[in-house]
Amino acid sequence: MTQPIALIVDDEPDICELLEITLIRMGIDAHSVFDLAGARKILTEQTFDLCLSDMRLPDGNGIELVRHISETYPQLPVAMITAHGNMESAIEALKAGAFDFVSKPVDLEMLRKLVQQAIKLGKQKTQSPEPDRPPRGEQSPMLGNSPPMKRVRELIKKLARSQAPVYISGESGTGKELAARQVHQLGPRADHPFVAVNCGAIPRELMESELFGHKKGSFTGATGDHLGLFLNADGGTLFLDEIADLPLHMQVKLLRAIQEKQVRPVGGQQEIPVDVRIISATHKDLTELVENGEFRQDLFYRINVIELPLPPLRERSEDIPLLAQHFLTRMARETGTKKSKLSLPALRKLKEYSFPGNIRELENILERSLTLLEGSELLEEDLHLPEYHQTKIVQAADSHERPLGDKMEQVEREAIIQALEETRWNRTAAAKKLGMTLRSLRYRLEKFGIN
Repeated sequence: MTQPIALIVDDEPDICELLEITLIRMGIDAHSVFDLAGARKILTEQTFDLCLSDMRLPDGNGIELVRHISETYPQLPVAMITAHGNMESAIEALKAGAFDFVSKPVDLEMLRKLVQQAIKLGKQKTQSPEPDRPPRGEQSPMLGNSPPMKRVRELIKKLARSQAPVYISGESGTGKELAARQVHQLGPRADHPFVAVNCGAIPRELMESELFGHKKGSFTGATGDHLGLFLNADGGTLFLDEIADLPLHMQVKLLRAIQEKQVRPVGGQQEIPVDVRIISATHKDLTELVENGEFRQDLFYRINVIELPLPPLRERSEDIPLLAQHFLTRMARETGTKKSKLSLPALRKLKEYSFPGNIRELENILERSLTLLEGSELLEEDLHLPEYHQTKIVQAADSHERPLGDKMEQVEREAIIQALEETRWNRTAAAKKLGMTLRSLRYRLEKFGIN
């Protein structure tokens, strides 16, 4: 078995020596260079399994090296060594493509974990799925051959190669938890826990205890020690769903835990190191909440290093037949009955429906319809779709010459152009006027080719 090789880029000989000794004890060969020029040169001469680079180098910034490696050697994980407490630099490095970061003075135990994950990631790269194929662990929300879903799967694959915090945005029912699980499963933390929590479902008085744990006797009812979600997820991934529902005082504590990579249980006297990757999500517009003072800007900046936007089902209606067949097959397997079929009129009606509840609503509609079904084929009248949303779509299209999808797109395009003209092409103001997020507006501008 070939011994892994690491590249160290730092102009401090003492740091290089410390890192070399640590890596050699882990069975990893190490080579040190002292500037950007030396790093670029040796990268052309030798193949490495990991790169550790200081932020400040004599002939430039470590971010330059991160970008160079991301573009030229995309399979090489690079971790940044930053000054203690300089989260701006760490976040900038992660956005540029760094695998992870470690702060000075270097915590050797944290460094070892980082190195192990990077080496494991290198071993996984030959087993990674193709970008246009669904990643392993696939379930219904990630199914689909539409361009938006192909982009989602490709981005998930890229995110799995990083330890950067991920923010998953999208409407309710679009599959945010499943996307988070797949980022975890495709990455080097796959053998460790994936812990998911809905922040809106935790009583406020128990939030700190649930997240960080508590010591026996720290409050009434604390009859024993409790680890908390951070420590339960140690080595793995912590998925904070509906993070917008965290009260401000907990946002402060969460920010500190993420930045320091340590937690203090309620009633505890010492900080406990914890190694987790944070993935967060919400169906709310966090940017708007930040502007309104309801969500801390510094926390938003910290968790939103990379965004994974999930498209609503109405923007990928061509995926509905595949999703529907998936659900019908699964339901037949679970009930031990013969798989039911969707009639063409029923399928057409599903494709015309707006699905405000997205994939979760499609699943619920099919499950309800099957429960009441007497035959083996689902007919149009068996679906019992809410008439309000159906009527809205039909009323929005007043032309009878084109398919319904084309009519709706034309109506939507005209409404966007009108809003942009009324706001003098101020995208933020136009998005507010249209009642959508700026992200959604940008997606539609690209979709309709509006410049």
